[in-house]
This record gives sequence, C-alpha cells and structure tokens, in this order.
Amino acid sequence: MSDKITLQNLSAEQEADRLLAEEDEASRNNVLRDGLQQLEEEENLPTPATQNQTAAMYDYSPKRKKADESKCATQVKRIHPAPIIAIWIALSSAVILMNAWILSPKGEGDGGLGFPYPIFLTTTHLIYATIGTRLMRRFTHLIDGVDNIDMTWDRWYKNIVPIGLLFSASLIFSNLAYLSLGVSFIQMLKAFTSVAVLLMSVAMGLDSFNRRKAIVVLAISFGVALASYGELNFVFSGFIFQCFGIVFEATRLVAIQKLLQGMRMDPLVSLYYYAPVCACFNALLVPIFEGWAPFEEVLPRVGVITLILNCSVALCLNISVVFLIGCASSLVLTLSGVLKDILLVTGSVVLFGSPVTFVQLVGYSIALAGLFVFKTSPEVLAGYLAQLKALVGR
Repeated sequence: MSDKITLQNLSAEQEADRLLAEEDEASRNNVLRDGLQQLEEEENLPTPATQNQTAAMYDYSPKRKKADESKCATQVKRIHPAPIIAIWIALSSAVILMNAWILSPKGEGDGGLGFPYPIFLTTTHLIYATIGTRLMRRFTHLIDGVDNIDMTWDRWYKNIVPIGLLFSASLIFSNLAYLSLGVSFIQMLKAFTSVAVLLMSVAMGLDSFNRRKAIVVLAISFGVALASYGELNFVFSGFIFQCFGIVFEATRLVAIQKLLQGMRMDPLVSLYYYAPVCACFNALLVPIFEGWAPFEEVLPRVGVITLILNCSVALCLNISVVFLIGCASSLVLTLSGVLKDILLVTGSVVLFGSPVTFVQLVGYSIALAGLFVFKTSPEVLAGYLAQLKALVGR
C-alpha cells in the first residue's frame, strides 16, 4: 500500500527520469542476452529457444498429438489424387491377380502355382495384417484413429466379433470362387454387391426404395445376369461361392452401419480391430476344411518370398485406401472403381487368357453404367448431363 502511495506522489520529472532509466536498463539487458545467446549457439549450448524446440519434438501430449493428426490430414488433402488413384488401382489389381495366380489349380505349367487352399491363404493375410497394424500403431501415425475409439470388452464382443466373422466369411467364399471361375467373370459378378447392400439396408430399415433406385437395381441385375449367361466356362459351384461372398460382404457393410453407428473408423483402424478376430476364426477352419496339406505344400509350391510379397501388397492396399479417401471426392472414387474393374477384366484376359464374349461385354457395360448412376448423386449427374448437352449443342 505504501509503495502505491509513494508512486502516486512522484513528480512528473522524477517519473520521466525513472522511465528513461528503466528503458536504458532493459536495452542493456537485451544486448547482454543477445550476446549470451549467440555465444551459446556458437558453442552448441542449449538456449531457451532450442530447449523449447527440443521439448516440442518430444511432446506426446494429447494436444500435441491432435495437432500432428490435423497436420497429417492437411498434408493428405494437399496430395493430388492422380498418383494415389494409380497406386490404389495397381495394388488392388495386383492383390486379385496374385490371389488368382496362387490359388489356380491348373498347375505351374499353365501359369498358376496350383495352391488350392483359400482359407489358409486368407489366414496368412490376416495374421500378417494383425502384426502389421500393431507395428504401424507403435511406430507411425497412420492408426492414431484408434485413440478416438472408446473400445470396451462389451462393445468388442457384441460389435467387432460379429462383423469380423462376416468379414472372414466374405474373404473365404470370395477366394473359393477363384478355384473354378475366371477373374473377369468374378469381377462382373461383384458389380451386384451394391445391389445386395441396398436390398440388405432396406430389409434392416436403414434405407428405402424409390423409383430411381428400383430402375438402377433392375439395370445392374440385368447386366450381371446377361454377363453370367454369356460366360463360356460357367461353373455352378464357383458361382454359388461368389454369391455367398457377396451376401456376406453386403451383410458386413450393413452391420457396420447398424452396429458401429457414430464410430468413425478408416480402413486401417477397422483392420486393426477385425484382423485378429478373423485370423483366429480362420485358423480354426484351416485344419477342418483343408487339413495339414497347405502347411506341407506352401513352401515348395508358393515359397516364402511370394507369400510375404502377396501379404505385403494386400496390407499396402489398405494403406493406400486411407490416402485415397483423404484426397479424392466421392465421384472420383466411383470413377476410379469403374476404371479398376475395367482394367482388371482386361488384365485377366491378357494374363490368364480368360475368354470374354460379346454378350458378357454388353451385360457388364450395362452393370457398370448402373453402378455409376447408383453411386453418383442426381445433382452431380444432372450437372454432367447439362455440360454434355452444351457440348453437343456447340
């Protein structure tokens, strides 16, 4: 209190002298501090500035982690989608073609490895994915989304396990189809997956029908039926296996929408949770349905290098999907999927000699057109039609 009174009683001249003295002292202190900092930097001693930078480098607080995730997401958004799309198409095609090459029962003389054990191959992929996602969780920021998931044992048992079992069944039946059907025909059948998802969503009360959806469903169904009718090497068992794979995949996608509502999981986070469940389930099925033969034949027929390469490409595919979703719009994703399917059919014809008839091409074209309309909003389609009319009018 006395200090305050004394300060108020100072004359204007004394106040000015005091301020000038404080400014001179502050100036001298600044010069001294700058000199010391320069000397410390020359001798590689830690200055307050470098100490703050070092602390920031080793700051693992939630606030810092959230800032890093936001920075990473921004960097992904800045990536041009063209190279990511090319990588995704290449990896997706490579996984499918490699699986067909490994599982082909024709033998090495006809281009395949003759390893007809799809459950074992799927199990290997899932074990590799389980280990890979744990390593990425430990050493990278790619699976930091796990921190945003409130995963309890009750939620894991009621939600993750059922979806994991559906995922496992979808993978098994889809790979079983490669034992008797060509890659091109399987890709044509997969065009029906979106229809199956819609029908399942309507049955579960998550979606509703309208005239536009009904027309699209009929178009895709007709196209797939026409492609099936034109298949020269039609095998009923392979067709049924692929149909089961589509049904399980559609059920899985609808179950995710129903059971995991509000939980935002990208493909890698989903794989982080589902891969261990699927791997354990598949590991129980291998000795029951395939016996010990795959364990005895995997090294002489496939080899360690080919198996690891196959698993690595499958894991890299999931990583590329994360970047693809982050840098591309929904329309670009749809067009990329259509382009990938066309390239896969073409690649299977070139690499495996899969016969494709004119009837199949017509049916598949109808199915792809319906698929494009189904996955594209009416507003976007109307805009493109208007641009097309303007070009034609010119």
